Amino acid sequence: MVEEKEMLEELEQTGVEQPEPESVVSPDSHEESVETEHETTETRKKPLYRRPAFLAVAGLVLIIGLVLGLRYWTYARAHESTDDAFVDGTVVQLSPKVSGYVTKVYVRDNQEVKEGDLIAEIDARDYEARLEQARAALAAGEARLREARTGVELTRATARANVQQASATVQQARSAVASQSAAASAERTRITQAGAGIATAQANAAQAQAQVTAAEAEAARANADVQRYQELFSKDEISRQRLDQATAVAATANAQVTAARQRVAAAEAQVNEARSAQATASETARRAQTQIGGAQAGVNEALGRLAQANTAPQQVAVSQAQAETAGASIEELRAAVSQAELELSYTKLYAPQAGRVTRKAVEEGALVQVGQPLLAIVSGDVWVTANFKESQVGKLRQGQAVELYVDAYPDKVFKGHVDSIQAGTGSAFSLIPPENATGNYVKVVQRVPVKLVFDEQPDEQHMLAPGMSVEPEVRIK
Repeated sequence: MVEEKEMLEELEQTGVEQPEPESVVSPDSHEESVETEHETTETRKKPLYRRPAFLAVAGLVLIIGLVLGLRYWTYARAHESTDDAFVDGTVVQLSPKVSGYVTKVYVRDNQEVKEGDLIAEIDARDYEARLEQARAALAAGEARLREARTGVELTRATARANVQQASATVQQARSAVASQSAAASAERTRITQAGAGIATAQANAAQAQAQVTAAEAEAARANADVQRYQELFSKDEISRQRLDQATAVAATANAQVTAARQRVAAAEAQVNEARSAQATASETARRAQTQIGGAQAGVNEALGRLAQANTAPQQVAVSQAQAETAGASIEELRAAVSQAELELSYTKLYAPQAGRVTRKAVEEGALVQVGQPLLAIVSGDVWVTANFKESQVGKLRQGQAVELYVDAYPDKVFKGHVDSIQAGTGSAFSLIPPENATGNYVKVVQRVPVKLVFDEQPDEQHMLAPGMSVEPEVRIK
C-alpha cells in the first residue's frame, strides 16, 4: 500500500494521468488490469530528465537565465559603478582670530544659518581699551606733527629775520667805525689848527659851525634810530643790548652837537683860548679813537651774529627732519589704530557661508585661543566623490550621465553627471605616499577620485550630508 501511494504521488508530480481505482474487479477485466499495471511500472521506471514536464520547466528556466544574463551583460558594458563613493561637500571650520572668554553663543547644534549671521561674541573690553590707547597715541602724534611743521615755518621766518638784522647791524657797525674814524681825524686837524693861532681859531670857529650842522644831522639820525629800535624792542624783535647801543650812539651824537656848539661859541668868544681849544681837541681826538675801538668791536660782534644767522638752512633742515620723523610716526600710529580696530572686530564671529552648524564645541564662558576650532558649517552645496579603479577611469569622460543610489534613500535615484577626474590617485596624495622602489613589490589596483555633481540639488525630504555612502552608476555608452 505504501509503494502504491508513493507511485500515485510520483505520477501526480509528473502529470501522468492516474487510473481511476475500481471498487470491484471482475474476472473479465483481469487481463486489462494486468496490462495497466505493466504500463504503470514502465512509466515509473522512466528517468526524470526525460519527462516532458521537466524538460519544459528546464527550458523555460534556461531561457529566462539567458535573457537575464544578456541584459546584465549589456547593462554592464554600458555602465561603470563602484561602492567606494560618498557624499562630499564644503565644510568650513570657524576659528577665532583673537583669544578671550566667550560671552555669548547665538547658535545651537544642527541649526541653519545664513552667511553673515552672528555666531558668537568674545569679551571685547580688553580690545576696546587697546583701541582707545592707540587712538590717544595717534592724537598725540598728530599734535607733535603740527608742532614740528609750525617749528619749520617759524625757523625759516626767524632765520630770515636774523640774517637781515645781522646784516644791518654789520653795516651799521661799519658806518660807526667810519664815522668815528672821521671824527678822530677831524679832532687831530683841529689840534693842528689850534696851534696856528687866532686865524686858525677863527677858521676853526667856521669849521665848528659846520660840524654843528653835521652833528645835528647825525644826532637826528641817531635819535631816529633809537625810536625805531624802541619800536622793534617793544615787538621783541631785537635785543636790549642793541637798543642800548643805539641809545648810546644817539647820546654821543647829541653830545657832539653840544660840543660843536660850544666850540663855535668858544672860538667866536675867545680866539685867545686857542691853546685850551687845542687841549680840548686833543681830548676829543683821544675819545674818538676810543670810540673807534668800540665801534670795531661792534663790527666783529655783528659779523659773528651774521655768521650765526647764516646757519639758517641747517636749522631749517633740522626742523624738517623732525617734522618728517613725526610724520613717519603718524603712519605707524595709524597702523596701530587699524590693527586695534581689526582685533576688536574679531571679537564677533560671523558665519562665513550659509549652511548647517555641526560639531559645535564652544559654550559661553569658555576661554578660546587663536585658531581653536569652535564649530563647523556645512553648506548645502554637495557632490559625490567616487573612487573608481584605475581600470575604470579610462572609460569615464566629463559630462557622462550618472545614476546615484544613496544608502539612506534606497527608493530614490538621484541624477547627476561626471564633473572632473582628479589628476592622481588617492594614495599619491596621502600623508605617507607609497614608495614602490623596494624589491618586494606587490601591484595593487589604485583608486582615482572622480567628482560627480548632482543635476539638481536634493530637496528637504532627502537631505544629503558629507560622508553618506553612495553607489554611482556611470553610463559610458
